[in-house]
Amino acid sequence: MTEPTDLTSSLLAEARALAPELAALRHDLHRIPELGLDLPLTQARLLEALEGLGLEVTTGTGLSSVTAVLRGARPGPAVLLRGDMDALPVTEDSGEAFTSEHEGLMHACGHDLHVAGLVGAARLLASRREDIAGAVVLMFQPGEEGQHGARVMIDEGVLDAAGERVVAAYGVHVISSLVPTGAVTGRPGTAMAAADQMYVRVHGRGGHGSTPHLAADPVTAAAEIVLALQTAVTRQFDAHDPVVVSVGRLAAGTIDNVIPETAELDATIRTFSPEHHAVVPERLTRVVEHVAAAHGLTAEVDYVRGYPVTVNDADELERAARLTRTVIGPDAWLPAPRPVSGAEDFSYVLEQVPGAYVFVGATPAGVDPATAPYNHAAQARFDDDALPVSAALLAALALDRLAEG
Repeated sequence: MTEPTDLTSSLLAEARALAPELAALRHDLHRIPELGLDLPLTQARLLEALEGLGLEVTTGTGLSSVTAVLRGARPGPAVLLRGDMDALPVTEDSGEAFTSEHEGLMHACGHDLHVAGLVGAARLLASRREDIAGAVVLMFQPGEEGQHGARVMIDEGVLDAAGERVVAAYGVHVISSLVPTGAVTGRPGTAMAAADQMYVRVHGRGGHGSTPHLAADPVTAAAEIVLALQTAVTRQFDAHDPVVVSVGRLAAGTIDNVIPETAELDATIRTFSPEHHAVVPERLTRVVEHVAAAHGLTAEVDYVRGYPVTVNDADELERAARLTRTVIGPDAWLPAPRPVSGAEDFSYVLEQVPGAYVFVGATPAGVDPATAPYNHAAQARFDDDALPVSAALLAALALDRLAEG
């Protein structure tokens, strides 16, 4: 299919008519950023925005989530649309007129736009209820920034909120740089990396720095472990399916002439396939323990699983590309040449149902996308013109998939 269906042909124009209302909601949310799984102010403002749409609304028990089911006039399958809600512990320096009112907190990743965009999609879908065969589950999720909120919502039944398992799931993420506002980018297969953490403590025997032979130095062993980890990922994993290990913290001792008892290092590990994600803990733990043993020392390894690889279904990604071209604009789709090395907990949803996760450009007008501050920066700014694009695309994805039955 190369042309928009009757149900999707006017979505962008209608979304643009909603833009002032969506921007006002986004600004309200931007002023009240909240962290983690408990977002009471955000939840309350969202519930207010959903009033009058005829949705079946429930809230979470282990987190302040909102799940809203929109039922069409006729029976059919269910699909899911997701928007995350939480902010970051960043002190805002964006210069926006609607800057954060909560000291030390900021919507630096654009989740305020995600909520407003999904509310816009809900309004577009509600106006087409009589033409919909099936249901749309609207997943408003806290705790994306490291708290596994999607997994908690899955455990609480979001995938079955319509009474049956959703057959597809879609989400968008705005980006404050790299591509212009209104452009949409994505790729089939691996879209985003998995992110794990490894915490290592090397145990030695302290002593005087002048007589290291009488001690068992954990510092030199820790330094060798850092280098051995870099060698391991280039020699034990396919270079075309990379594993990236970055040691972000290396700590030991209190003074220059004392060999300490212990040394510590913390690392983040990024993998880009479920296969490598499955085996990397054992392989890297082996390296750490055996390097320490070669020095006559021991090492404790606490390997913590983070988010899985975010994998787009090829057919659903092609649906997103097609609808971007027909609903948003013929030149709006930009194929992504490589995965994003950040991680995303929508991966938990895509592990269970096919779907697509794409990025929507939100670079402010007049700013070069190549040099604009990226997501998570204190200076990050997001263009409100991305809101109708997100709303129209999410609504189009739901309508197009439900039309298949």
